[in-house]
Amino acid sequence: MAQLFFRYGAMNSGKSIEILKVAHNYEEQNKSVLIFTSAVDNRDEVGYVSSRIGLRRKAIPIHANTNIFEQVRSHAGSLSCILVDEVQFLGHEHVMQLTQIVDELHIPVMGFGLKNDFQNKLFEGSRYMLLYADKIEEMKTICWFCERKAIMNLRVDETGRPVYTGEQIQIGGNDSYYPVCRRCHKQPPISE
Repeated sequence: MAQLFFRYGAMNSGKSIEILKVAHNYEEQNKSVLIFTSAVDNRDEVGYVSSRIGLRRKAIPIHANTNIFEQVRSHAGSLSCILVDEVQFLGHEHVMQLTQIVDELHIPVMGFGLKNDFQNKLFEGSRYMLLYADKIEEMKTICWFCERKAIMNLRVDETGRPVYTGEQIQIGGNDSYYPVCRRCHKQPPISE
């Protein structure tokens, strides 16, 4: 039975490498997958899933006006799974299209992304994935500063100082964000 999966984690928890691994596992068994990613994430070119360890793969970019359901429906007979990276940047209508893929086309959908932003607020896509996903799983990583589990993302400026205000979406990697525990999010041990 097809289901909608939401796998979330803080920065550096291995979400993108997991998508690439899942795609490889399906394809190794001669099963077809489609990989999507938000067009908002342009760190390594729009339309690519890229992991920090250097692996990357072309994906279908999701723009504000993309109808994911219609794109998948044109391939439906041959697909075993749909994989979506950076699901936090999706809109409500995109998440509803993912549910439509599961419910009407009977194709499992696995969405991967951040749950919360640098101010510890839910992203729109994550909010709706939490509401509509059949299965939710946390991908774990450790705090940048201590040995606790990282559950938040700390935004830093170019000098490495914490930033707690600003736009919700600012694309960046280790130069802009650290995965942190709650304590280190409140009081990061960064020298002035």
